[in-house]
Amino acid sequence: MENITIRETQNPSILKFEFSDFVAKSSNYEFKNIDETANSPLAKKLFYLPFIKTVYISGNFIALEKYSIVEWEDVQDEVASQIEQFVNTGGQIVIEEEPKKKQPSTIYVETTPNPAVLKFVSNKLLTKTSAEFKNIDETAASPLAKELFKFPFVKEVFIDENYISITKYAVTEWDEITAEIRSFIRTYIENGNPVIDESLIQNMPQAEKQQEAYFDALDVTSQRIINILEEYVKPAVQADGGNIAFESYDEDDKRVKVILQGACSGCPSSTFTLKSGIENMLKDMLNDNDIKVEAINA
Repeated sequence: MENITIRETQNPSILKFEFSDFVAKSSNYEFKNIDETANSPLAKKLFYLPFIKTVYISGNFIALEKYSIVEWEDVQDEVASQIEQFVNTGGQIVIEEEPKKKQPSTIYVETTPNPAVLKFVSNKLLTKTSAEFKNIDETAASPLAKELFKFPFVKEVFIDENYISITKYAVTEWDEITAEIRSFIRTYIENGNPVIDESLIQNMPQAEKQQEAYFDALDVTSQRIINILEEYVKPAVQADGGNIAFESYDEDDKRVKVILQGACSGCPSSTFTLKSGIENMLKDMLNDNDIKVEAINA
């Protein structure tokens, strides 16, 4: 049978109800309302008391913060009795998840041709489907990207295979923030936190053109262009922390439109690369000197 010990705190609104043993072994918990109590049946029960404002569970105690509509001396014994009855009849105080095992992770940093972008390379596969995030509102599919946007200097995030390309705002220099970002990404991955939900990425407009069904519906020339980009161009731009995605091919105008992502987006040398490199390659491999290449986001 559990007997509760009531102890005052320095805050007159908060009272501690101590147990003889630990009730929270792996973490501390704070519940502001009943909607947050999915993993604490006891906290849920306590919120049915109209004067309970916040429930804290830590170590061997539960601390309760009250609204000013009552005084603790009028209700504390009844609250303690309810907690004892709940616990002694088999009620669960908190449902604790097994702590995540750390996954050793290495993150190293590479520069890119784009001075506004650094490439943070992981020793683990992060995603099979590349994804670009221009702002925090687009990050539903990537909890990591969402966290990165909380840094005030992060402008854009691009994730592909085993690396993350981060574009910064010009107000900050890389030497001031690189170590902080690298450490954050490494710790985030080591703790087993989700990087990207590929099932959600598949539903994003940018992923549509990566699907087989999209490729199969294209004309033969468009398919050849995609194959050339995938085999000869993409490995090079990925090495620089970027990506090139096929957008469209106009057979009448002989114009190939592409999307530049990651370090390639906004890169000062991207126009030169498109014209002197990719355009010439397509002209040669398609045997058509009228081919033109343009990036719709250059």
